[in-house]
Amino acid sequence: MDVWLQDELNHPSLIWMNHAFQRSDRPPVVSIVHHLRSSEDHPRVAGWVYRQIERAYLKTVDAFIFNSQTTRQVVEKLVRRPVKGIVAYPAGDRFGQGLSLEDIELRTGARRPLRILFVGNLIRRKGLDTLLSGLGLIKNEDWTLRVVGRMDIEPDYTEGLQALVQREGLSGRVEFLGNLPEEQLASEWRNAHILAVISAYEGFGIVYLEGMSFGLPAIGSTSGAAGEIIRDGQNGRLVPAGDPAAAASAIRAYCRDRTLLLSHSINARFQFDRFPGWVQTTAHIRNFLVEISAR
Repeated sequence: MDVWLQDELNHPSLIWMNHAFQRSDRPPVVSIVHHLRSSEDHPRVAGWVYRQIERAYLKTVDAFIFNSQTTRQVVEKLVRRPVKGIVAYPAGDRFGQGLSLEDIELRTGARRPLRILFVGNLIRRKGLDTLLSGLGLIKNEDWTLRVVGRMDIEPDYTEGLQALVQREGLSGRVEFLGNLPEEQLASEWRNAHILAVISAYEGFGIVYLEGMSFGLPAIGSTSGAAGEIIRDGQNGRLVPAGDPAAAASAIRAYCRDRTLLLSHSINARFQFDRFPGWVQTTAHIRNFLVEISAR
């Protein structure tokens, strides 16, 4: 065996094993890290416990594969030292190359409501409540929202979102589509104007890149790694998590200014092109693992 490749999400079951096999002839342990639980919002005691457990695991690892510079910084802060590893950005080319610039221009210029798309499971961390509350502040603007994602993970939260839509008087403009197969999701990407997923935290945010392949400016939060993809004021907007007024302001600008929307849409498509595809990313990881195993 040349290397032990682990997923950090399984860290509770790996701490003991890594300690038990700490001998000089064991293969190096490499961990893929994309999202630490301790990066999320938790009650104080729970957050402390998550940090201790994750730190204990991370200290048993020889090298890392990170999904973003942000994740690398979080890990190094947690273990209180620089670590050996690479950043291998996840790719956004699951749907191929998305839309051409010509198709993006045609879609943007059509006189229709601003079509907002949310893609993500309906869990609190994804911030859909912030988006809906923000839209409630701009009911005078011309927009629609389509929500794609599983609705059964946090059912109480989903019910609260649906109640919020009713309370804000948005039922005719917000549609919950549930989880969609890839063909239908690709259709939603093609027909939307912007993507809005204002998460409390993202270790990377592959959804932003997937949307940008279709020329969708993204509205994300200033927390986490969204800023490694979204350039505020260039290909989307970064707003504080949990701030409906800031979300409303960002969306209002796109509703009123199609020139701004087109500029950000084209820049979003160019940003997608700057990131590696899955072939390049997996080759980068393979080369790193070969290098580690040879030491």
